[in-house]
Formats: sequence, C-alpha cells, structure tokens
Amino acid sequence: MNAPVGRTTPLLSVGALVVLLPLFAQQPVIVQPGAPGKPTQTLPSSTRPELPPASSEDVKFMQGMIMHHAQAVEMTALIESHTENKNLRTLGARISRSQSDEINFMKRWLETRGQPTSMTMTDLPGMANMDMPGMDMSKHQMLMPGMLTAKQMEALRKAQGAEFDRLFLTGMIQHHNGALVMVKNLFDTAGAGQDAELFNFTTDIDTGQRAEIRIMEGMLRNKP
Repeated sequence: MNAPVGRTTPLLSVGALVVLLPLFAQQPVIVQPGAPGKPTQTLPSSTRPELPPASSEDVKFMQGMIMHHAQAVEMTALIESHTENKNLRTLGARISRSQSDEINFMKRWLETRGQPTSMTMTDLPGMANMDMPGMDMSKHQMLMPGMLTAKQMEALRKAQGAEFDRLFLTGMIQHHNGALVMVKNLFDTAGAGQDAELFNFTTDIDTGQRAEIRIMEGMLRNKP
C-alpha cells in the first residue's frame, strides 16, 4: 500500500522552520540614526562599532597615570614589613587595590585604541628637547607631578614604625595631590578629556583621591 502523497511534506516544512527561526533570531538589527532631516539606515549585521580617535593628550594622560599609580602601589607594598599601624595597613590595602584596578583599566583603554601602555622620556613635561646626542637619558628620572623622588623612596624604604607612618602619609598626600594636578591639566587642555570613559574615570580619580587626602591628613593630625 502506497503512503499518502504529501503526508511527509508538512513535517519537513515545520522542521525547517524550527531550525531556521533561531538562526533568524540571532541576526542583530543595527540601526544608525540619520542626520537631522535624514532617514535612519539599517546597517549590515557584520557592522562593528568603531571608537573615535583618541586625543594625543588623553593617551599621554593615561600612560603617565599608569606610571604614577605604579609608584603608589610600590609604596603600599612596603607597609606590611615596615609598620604595625592597623589604620595605615587598612588604608594601604585600599589604595593598593583601587590603584591596581585602575592600572588595569587604563591599560585596557590604551590597548583597545591601539596605543602603547608606556610613554617615552620625551613625552614627559620639560623633556621634549633633552634627547640630545651624547646625553645619557638613563640618568634622568621619569617623574609625573607629585611622584616621590628616588631619595624620598629610599628614605621610605629605610624607615620603620612611626617614622615610616609619617613619611608614607606625607609622601602619599604629595602623590595624590600630583594626580589631581594631572587631572586638572588634562581638562585645561583644549580638546582633551572628551572621551566618555576617560571623563568618568578621571572624575572618579579626582573624587577618590581628594577623599583619601582628607583621611591621611586626619591620620597625621591624630598620630600618637
């Protein structure tokens, strides 16, 4: 007995819809708003968003702040072996964690835009004309505003107890104030600081470091 003609066709059709519908659902619809008076456009699903070009000043700021933050993390790493002050240990852990996270963010921000995560000596303020024949650039310390000098860092490493606490707090206040200067300089530069991510990030830096400065000033006033 022959099977009725057409019995299997609807089943195949339903099966095809079951397979194809999820495929259709996976294709995103990308709509680009038109300029005033112009219609919107539907873009191909393969379209990928493009970041606007990064300002050279934004790039230098991020590169410099990575170096700036790295010294703060280096300073906090000394706390465990140099003092038993519980309040300072708590503060140091907070600074180390927040600035390490911020270093990772800044590196991702630069890498996403195809930029190096470190700056050259000639990118530093006042160093642009110092790369002269015969000059040993290794003798010049790369410092951003507020960063501790080699002499200050050496004194911090040698100190213990209450003297370490004092040098750490005064040094970190100096360090944080330097970061605030860097943020101010960025926003005082025409065309800089317009990137939305960078704007939010620098605003957080300004707010957070001002709060920590107040905490450290209080710790200095209330020291035993």
